[in-house]
Amino acid sequence: MKYWLFKSEPSTWSWDDQVAKGDVGEEWDGVRNYQARNFMREMVVGDRGFFYHSQKEKAVVGIVEVIAKAHADSTTDDDRWECVDIKAIGPVKTPVTLEMVKADVRLSEMALIRNSRLSVQPVTDAEWRAVCEMAGVPA
Repeated sequence: MKYWLFKSEPSTWSWDDQVAKGDVGEEWDGVRNYQARNFMREMVVGDRGFFYHSQKEKAVVGIVEVIAKAHADSTTDDDRWECVDIKAIGPVKTPVTLEMVKADVRLSEMALIRNSRLSVQPVTDAEWRAVCEMAGVPA
C-alpha cells in the first residue's frame, strides 16, 4: 500500500462534502497538473491518503481510501487528464496543520513542505506514521 495527500480548497470541495458521498466516494477530478496526474496513475485500489484543507485552514482533516484506479476525468473531454475515485474513511482526532508539519523534524522532507502547490502528492511510510501519530489516529 502507498500513501498520498489530496489537497482541496474547502470552499470548492470540503471534508464534509467527501464524507457526504459515503462509500460510493467521488472522483478526484479537475486536476490539471501532469505530476499530480502521474501520481494518480500510480495509485491502486486500497491506497490511503490524507485529506488536506488548503487556503486558510491548511490542515490534514481526514483519511481517505482510493476506491477506483485512474480513469478519464469526467469534467473534461481532453484525454490527457485522469483521476481516481476516493472515499472518506474517517476524520482525524486532531487536525494536523501545516505549521505542525513544518515544526516536526521527521517531516522536513515531506512534499507538503517542499512542493506546497501540488494538489496530489506522495507520502512516505514514515511520514504517514508521523502524521497519523500527530492526528491521534492509527497508522
